[in-house]
Amino acid sequence: SADGVHWREIADGPVLTDGAFDSQNVSFWDGERGHYVAYYRIWENDIRAIGTSISDDYVNWTDHRAIDLGDSPPEHLYTNATTPYFRAPDVLLSFPKRFEPERVVVESHPHPGVSDSVFMTSRDGLYFERTFMEAFLRPGRDLRNWTERSNMVAWGVVPTAADEISVYYSRHYRHPSSHMERGVLRVDGFVSVNAPYEGGELVTRPLVFSGGILVLNYATSGKGSIRVEVQDAKGEPIPGYTLAETSELYGDEVEGQVYWTAATSGRVQRLSGQPVRLRFVMKDADLYSFRFVDTRDD
Repeated sequence: SADGVHWREIADGPVLTDGAFDSQNVSFWDGERGHYVAYYRIWENDIRAIGTSISDDYVNWTDHRAIDLGDSPPEHLYTNATTPYFRAPDVLLSFPKRFEPERVVVESHPHPGVSDSVFMTSRDGLYFERTFMEAFLRPGRDLRNWTERSNMVAWGVVPTAADEISVYYSRHYRHPSSHMERGVLRVDGFVSVNAPYEGGELVTRPLVFSGGILVLNYATSGKGSIRVEVQDAKGEPIPGYTLAETSELYGDEVEGQVYWTAATSGRVQRLSGQPVRLRFVMKDADLYSFRFVDTRDD
């Protein structure tokens, strides 16, 4: 379909058959890698897992491969809701529904098992990072969400305001009240680097950027703060961008600009194109993301 309304059939039957396919399966054009990609449920060593295939024409697909979850412990992952992130299309977000088939909370329910949803990311479409093993979406206090196969995140991360995104998920599976709910996050608000009241530091790996100013998506308490130092690739502070020369950020902003006293209007374009590290010194604060941009979006 070119318009989402008028459709034509391009094959005389199913085009993907090597999988379980008994739950939400997703496919889309991956513009960063230049092919169609599909993610769907498979079995791997008697564990519910996620398989992936690619195609140039949406008819002929490669044999599936199980996605690589590194050394994370095996868990039943039912659905996946994998989607490119509209703010950074090279990053794939995934929200697998994690199933614990033997657990029972509601004894009167005829089917065992409980579910939550987790969060993981990928930059190549095959290896998915599971830094965060904790639940992204918990069942909560409603017992109807503590029966099997609830709490499934649906496909799609949707910008619903300039500073917010929405995700959608199922509740009350197999109950008469089964429905979808909308959850709201700040932009980039899936995870954060958090510093307690006592403070903490983060130093990035070397990176190369383009752009004239550094903006942070961050939140602090009234007492908290974030300061940023720019270092060279070896970790030495760069004159003009040291911790002593940076302004202290506090507040709650999606595009908060970082300033240094010696840099005209806080601009960093003279460092563009060379490897640098960023040192964040934080106190009672959350850092959701940082970007180098030419102009700030007010």
